[in-house]
Order: sequence, then structure tokens, then C-alpha cells
Amino acid sequence: MSEYVVDLSGIRKTYRGGVEALKGVDLQVPRGCIYGLLGPNGAGKSTMVKILTTLIRATGGSGTMLGEPIGSRDVLRKVGLLPEHAQFPPYLSGRQVIEYSAGLQNVPSNLTRQRTDDLLEKVKMSGDQKRKIKTYSKGMKQRIGIAQALVNDPEIIFLDEPTDGVDPAGRRDFRELVRELREEGRTIFINTHILSELEPIVDRVAIVSHGSIVAEGLLEELRTKKSGYSVSFDGTLPEATVSNFTSSGFDYREGVIEVPSTKAVEVQPVIDQLRRDGAIITQVGLQSQSLEDLFIGLTDGGVGSTPPPMPGAPVQTPPPLPA
Repeated sequence: MSEYVVDLSGIRKTYRGGVEALKGVDLQVPRGCIYGLLGPNGAGKSTMVKILTTLIRATGGSGTMLGEPIGSRDVLRKVGLLPEHAQFPPYLSGRQVIEYSAGLQNVPSNLTRQRTDDLLEKVKMSGDQKRKIKTYSKGMKQRIGIAQALVNDPEIIFLDEPTDGVDPAGRRDFRELVRELREEGRTIFINTHILSELEPIVDRVAIVSHGSIVAEGLLEELRTKKSGYSVSFDGTLPEATVSNFTSSGFDYREGVIEVPSTKAVEVQPVIDQLRRDGAIITQVGLQSQSLEDLFIGLTDGGVGSTPPPMPGAPVQTPPPLPA
């Protein structure tokens, strides 16, 4: 069994008119993690999710999902999806949407009722399950959307902008739910531009800009790449010491020396010099960038490009049932 649930090599997508949405993307998503795909609107995030879930075809490249070629019917049965801007028939109740999705996923009828009950409780919608979708708030629709994405008991779950328009309480519930899903051994692939939603829960991230992945890895590793140690002290330094620090590429301001390295061994000479000069060390810390700073620094200030709509693209949500 592969350690990766998603393994992509050179994935490209060019829309009509020559707009490149993806430019040769390589990506490996480890099994059993919360994986964040970050990028500005139009960076290519949703295009990647659509390729993985076979809503559109890649222009080039290759890849596997759950160890099989992308598009395998057996694999798709193990995939859950909440598309961006998901729309459900307004005359159905929340419960009916989940049951309808169960039917589309060939969930056995003897499992559908109990599984629907469990999912309604999981997303805290049991009390509103009989109300029509048209009476729901955006947050309630998203909760039902997540529930229908889980109805086939998937191994990997794609959530495209899952908290867009959701209130703070709903976002907190979402984070708790995602952690539960990871503890169950599932892989959760979250595509979003709302950075605050991912920072507390994500294991790994890929940052996409203009159709390319510009950074990928463990969140803590990425946040410290362009940071370093900060040494705070009390005392006045000789001019020769200050000159030596600045000429060595250290940032000096009164009472603080910043060393542009995350290696502890490289900050020791700075501490030794401060002590020789009679300074009192008050604090030594490894400084980390916020996810927002990292994101802005790698994506031209968070600016993306918007590809044209794909003519004749497949419908992302179930068609309405007969009245």
C-alpha cells in the first residue's frame, strides 16, 4: 500500500484561450493527514480538486489516488467531495439531500438510515433535518454538504472552501470535525484561501500561485524557513560589536539581535559575544512567520489569476429530483 493517497507528477491544465491553470504540478499527500491547499482565488486550487475528482480532465501529466490511476471507479467510491459553491435542490430537506447522495454513491439501503442519522448528529443538524434546504442559512447548507460528502464512508475527503460564509461557531465546529475525521484514519484535503481556518489544524500545506506550487511541507518547517533566532538583552554594546553584527548580516536594534538562521549552533557565538560585552541575556527564541505572512510573501501579496469558465463543464452537484 502506498504511503501517499495522492501522488501527482507534472499535472497541467490549459483552458480554452490558452490560459494555464496548472503548470506541471507535482504533489504527494501522505495518508491520514489534514492537508491544506492554499492560494489566492484563481491560483489553480479548485482546478486541481476537479482533476482529482474527475470533474475535468488534465491537459497533461499523470497521477494516482489511493494507489490507482486517477479516475478509477473503485477509487472514486472511496472519495468524498464538497465542491465550492455547492448547490442542492431547494425543495429537499437536509436529510433527503444526504439520503439522495447515499443513493448516488450506491450506499446499501439498509445502511443509509443509520448512517444518515449518525452524520446529522456529527454535523449538529439533527434538529433541523426535516427543514427544506431553501430555509437554511449558508452555514447550515455547508454542514449538510459536509455530511453528504461523508455518506459513503470515504478514505479521502476533498473540501473546497468549506467554511466560506460560515459563522465563527460553525468554523469552530468544522475544525473539531476535521480533527475527528483524521483520528478515524481518513485523509482530509482542504482547499481554501481562509488561512485562519487551517493554521490550528493542518499537518502539511501546499501554497499555489499562478498555477504552480511555490512551497510545500510541514507547516512549522515552512513558517521558520525565512525566520531565525531573536536574542533580547539588557545593556549597551560597544560600537565594534554592533558593527561586527551588522556586517555579518544580523539585524540589530536596541536590546535585540536577530540572527537569520534556524540553527541553534549559529546563535551561540552571538550569545557568547554579548556576555563578553557584559550584556544580560533576557530571552532567546526562534521566531516563526505567521501563515498569513508566509502566504503573502510567496503569492505576490495574495494576488491570483482567474481562468475563464470551462464551457460544458460537468455539473458538480446532483441534479434536482422530480417534484
